[in-house]
Amino acid sequence: MATYDPFRDLDRLASSFFDTRRGPRRMPMDLYRDGDHYVLTADLPGIDPGSVDIDVDGQLLTIRAERTLSAGDGVKWITREREAASFVRQLNLGQGIDTDRIAASYSNGVLSVTIPVSEKAKPRKIEVATEGAPQVLQAREAEGAGQVHAEGGHPQPVEQ
Repeated sequence: MATYDPFRDLDRLASSFFDTRRGPRRMPMDLYRDGDHYVLTADLPGIDPGSVDIDVDGQLLTIRAERTLSAGDGVKWITREREAASFVRQLNLGQGIDTDRIAASYSNGVLSVTIPVSEKAKPRKIEVATEGAPQVLQAREAEGAGQVHAEGGHPQPVEQ
């Protein structure tokens, strides 16, 4: 059995009075890019996976989770340092994200969210046509200020 320490109890009491972290808490997270997707990992120890809620509204990704603590009736606490808490984190995804293919998993207290880059945002090569090579560009756009049109594979500025 633990030895009674009045200073530890006094420290815990002072922390509870001066703790400004009421309401939702921020979850520690890491974010990195791996090829054509981003990976977000967040520590959520003791969280019931059923309480994790992830949603995307436009370009805003929101992660919410709840930690609840249960105890049987008639329990006499000796010490109680773990708290029930709500966690929330929001990220602005910006442009170039395929929000329809975001996926998440939860294992061993760690939430992993995979955020794929959209096909339009991925780097790609543009072929350059040269003389004597097959003609690549055959499209012609309506003429207007600053537009170019191409015939025979050679872009030309539009004359006004």
